[in-house]
Amino acid sequence: MSSPRPESQPEQQQTPPGVLAEMTPTPDHGEESYVGSGKLTGKRAVITGGDSGIGRAVAIAFAREGADVLISYLNEHEDAQDTAKYVEQAGRRCVLVPGDLSDRAHAKTIIPKAVEELGGIDILVNNAAFQMSHETLDEISDDEWDHTVATNLTAMFILCKDAIPHMGPGSAIVNSSSVNSDMPKPNLAPYAMTKAGIANFTASLAQMYGDKGIRANSVAPGPVWTPLIPATMPPEQVASFGSEVPLGRAAQPAELAPAYVLLASDEGSYISGARLAVTGGKPIL
Repeated sequence: MSSPRPESQPEQQQTPPGVLAEMTPTPDHGEESYVGSGKLTGKRAVITGGDSGIGRAVAIAFAREGADVLISYLNEHEDAQDTAKYVEQAGRRCVLVPGDLSDRAHAKTIIPKAVEELGGIDILVNNAAFQMSHETLDEISDDEWDHTVATNLTAMFILCKDAIPHMGPGSAIVNSSSVNSDMPKPNLAPYAMTKAGIANFTASLAQMYGDKGIRANSVAPGPVWTPLIPATMPPEQVASFGSEVPLGRAAQPAELAPAYVLLASDEGSYISGARLAVTGGKPIL
């Protein structure tokens, strides 16, 4: 698995939400490297933001571990179809559902679609997120604030609420938080706030539904090389992205997937209410 050093990320910029084809270098989602061992055989998973980045790496890993997947994504159709190709090459089913999760009406369609197409749901991964970089609050419009909360927090609430009635003992919810939940960057204030909320809400879920055998955990990634970075950060920040962590580089999405597999599988059967840090050495205590 190759991992670019910070200097190998040239200055670049895209319009949100960003696409893989325009990224230099191309991220590694485990397309050639991830090898499954049946840890999720027969499971049915919903993954939001599964077209690229962490979501795509998780979809590939879940499929190679034996799970059928539904991928929710915004409008990156080419990336989503490419992800579906890898899922299907693993011999698993892939259902693609495009649409804006900040729209409550659309968010409400995801779980019913999974139940209809996959016959149920065993794993829910709330991973889709929105961020923008700003230096002052004056730069953040009310609409952008509302959109960030709707995408990162409200959609997660809706999907969890809709999924849990369909989940039995051994089911798992894995939500994508962030190192920013603990040590927020001021230029990512709305995003960081939602990521803290995700970690907090997930901890509540674990206590609320533990007696039903449903586990809930969050993953706190550090810097990860995904389309969100060149689409939401100034070019000069993109070029140095990841250089501040002890390992000195951004993670590849493939390096996050094993954490999600652990938390979704029976190997994590006694892990609930946890926040798993995958940060390149930046501590979360």
